[in-house]
Amino acid sequence: MSTLQRLTDRGLIKPPRWLPGNVQYETIMGSVAYGVSSDTSDVDVYGWAIPQKEDLFPHLRGEILGFGRRSERFEQYQEHHVNDQDALAGHGRTYDLTIFGIIKFFRLAMENNPNIIDSLFTPTTCVLHCTRVGNLVRENRRLFLHKGAWPKFKGYAYSQLHKLAIKAPQGKRAKLVAERGFDTKFGYQVVRLIGEVEQILMEGDIDLQRNNEQLKAIRRGEWTENRLRQWFAGKESHLERLYVESTLQPVPDEDRIKALLMDCLEEHYGSLEGCVMDPGRAVATLRNIQAELDRVKDLL
Repeated sequence: MSTLQRLTDRGLIKPPRWLPGNVQYETIMGSVAYGVSSDTSDVDVYGWAIPQKEDLFPHLRGEILGFGRRSERFEQYQEHHVNDQDALAGHGRTYDLTIFGIIKFFRLAMENNPNIIDSLFTPTTCVLHCTRVGNLVRENRRLFLHKGAWPKFKGYAYSQLHKLAIKAPQGKRAKLVAERGFDTKFGYQVVRLIGEVEQILMEGDIDLQRNNEQLKAIRRGEWTENRLRQWFAGKESHLERLYVESTLQPVPDEDRIKALLMDCLEEHYGSLEGCVMDPGRAVATLRNIQAELDRVKDLL
């Protein structure tokens, strides 16, 4: 049973009625997934679901592209600070939930969005729910990786550095800055992102917990902000060269990813007859018709 289904059954959340029973994959994200925290009382959960067939193929309910009112399409469901007091043997657990529709999830994964990519590479101990379709995607997760990961991950790392420089800390983070000289949570995210994209470019794979001791050291305040920025500058130069030398494909293989998507939908829905048209089959049919017309014309 998915976490979303369990929380819905207990009346703690109210997602769309169809959603809980169609969740294909859920995993714990955040510091637990990166191996830098053992605190599982508060968890970020990412996952994805397959919507109703008419949501993906609106022509099945009579919609004509570009004509009339376009019905709403499911993209994602989010719910924050869901408190399950009965979890962890009564100690309680708070969830932040993000469940994507399969189309948006595939699109973001194909773009190498770091959070989405990470959700496919979490340790198996973090996976909360996974159906046969979910396993199909997880087993093929390396298919989404390409050289475009470098500019995408670098952009996210720069964003964390920017926040580190300008964001006024509040609450617990203000205390962190006072004790350690800078916001080490932003700092460790920079190192995490750069470490992951280095693995992608060199190996076409990711181990989210490979550098967890380094990340723990940063969170403990064993790095200064100056050391962090010097480390980043050196890594950036190294990764620019690695980007050029990497044997990864430069852009996503859309044909293979689309084939994986279709396999997922067929596994879930059954036959997709009437939902999509095979262009190759259509062209072959037209050629056969033309050949028959030519044959008849010759007879006349």
